[in-house]
Amino acid sequence: MTCSESVTIVSKSTVVPSHPSAMDDLKLSVSDLPMLSCHYIQKGGLFTKPPFNSSTMISYLKDGLSNALTQFPALAGRFVTDSSGYIFITCNDAGVEFIHATAKNVFIRDIISPIDTPDVVKEFFSYDRTVSYKGHFQPLMAIQVTELADGVFISCAMNHSVTDGTSFWNFFNTFAETCRGVKRITISPDFSRDSVLISSAILKIPEGGPVVTFNEKEPLRERIFSFSRESILELKSKVNNRKFSTPASIELLGKQSNDPYKDGKMVSKIENWIRNAVSVSKPQTINKTDSMAVEISSFQSLCALLWRCVTRARKLNSTKTTTFRMAVNCRHRLEPKLNPLYFGNAIQSIPTVAVVGDVLSNDLRWAAEQLNKNVKDHGNDTVRKYVAEWESNPRTFPLGNFDGAMITMGSSPRFPMYDNDFGWGRPVAVRSGWANKFDGKISAFPGREGGGSVDLEVVLAPETMAGLESDPEFMQFVSNC
Repeated sequence: MTCSESVTIVSKSTVVPSHPSAMDDLKLSVSDLPMLSCHYIQKGGLFTKPPFNSSTMISYLKDGLSNALTQFPALAGRFVTDSSGYIFITCNDAGVEFIHATAKNVFIRDIISPIDTPDVVKEFFSYDRTVSYKGHFQPLMAIQVTELADGVFISCAMNHSVTDGTSFWNFFNTFAETCRGVKRITISPDFSRDSVLISSAILKIPEGGPVVTFNEKEPLRERIFSFSRESILELKSKVNNRKFSTPASIELLGKQSNDPYKDGKMVSKIENWIRNAVSVSKPQTINKTDSMAVEISSFQSLCALLWRCVTRARKLNSTKTTTFRMAVNCRHRLEPKLNPLYFGNAIQSIPTVAVVGDVLSNDLRWAAEQLNKNVKDHGNDTVRKYVAEWESNPRTFPLGNFDGAMITMGSSPRFPMYDNDFGWGRPVAVRSGWANKFDGKISAFPGREGGGSVDLEVVLAPETMAGLESDPEFMQFVSNC
């Protein structure tokens, strides 16, 4: 038994699939390999206390996890590097780690009430700041269940070279389904490896393995900014220069809400949020005559607001270049399209670049137009261009804020983060660990109430966060002032 100031580890064990895997080795793709230098993804849900005792809950969750791993056998495997330098997931049923912990002095209100995310939340996750390359030597995933005074936090740390956010939440929601005893699993992951993402290029690993490319110890503040359905609609109306209204039919973050899944409709909903994913690439000049005819989406509007206000809070020189970077889901952008349930990483990181003076002196629509143009441009040809560029120079992903003027948007408000119920209700909140956090890292979550509401998990240098909190243009749209 080990403990920290707030969290006590009660037990650790290994959970294996309920049935042996017959799956062949899975080769890491050109989207998987760059993530070897990134931390394991750390996400989890805060739940009320279940209506049964601790030992029953732990047994119940372990059984559900074992059944879920049968559907996702790759997560119970390990990395292997062959003699040619190719890296694979071997589906050897080695299992995943399961940690049972307690934090009996921590209440739900202690997590959701403070302005800044409390440090104790980071203790609810295992494999803290673990680089994904270590999947050669340790499990590719760990589940930690932490019992609180009046609730429970269920977290998942998953190797980022194995999954992106799409695959992560597909698994997490399947885990919840199997715990509820669902016999016919809604999601059947696609493990095919026959697209342009599977390459003959070899990534050369430095001695000792890759390391993260940002300062893991820099002082940071992290807080959740919530945006209601109404504030998102108001912001979108402003950016599109029209009168604010709230008809039920108006587009909200990809024409779908974040309400719980209904039986039989999981796949179609996933296809919707995959199809409507927001992406960005290099900015191009937009014809002024045509610009007002362009419909700026809700999320593009929110990203533009964030880009402009964080840039202002940083007090940068007007001639400096600022970059807004976002991960793009490529499943629906490739031709032929990948299965929406393709398992693995199918993402590319695309920067939108502009001069600080342009971002701050033009109206909000100008910044949004840069993002909107790149959404439309990032199709099959662009995806394949990025694949070819990586093949010509295989490398891990340089994550961080290298010039003090970068913003990186991760996750998505379209991910079904609240569509998991382990048997006693949906999450009260969704939170993340220390993984891949640096000045300018933003993660977008759906709001719990659904309907197009959004939570932004914002990580900034303390002085920049203070500037953002005092920015009236930004704070007028924030719902949890």
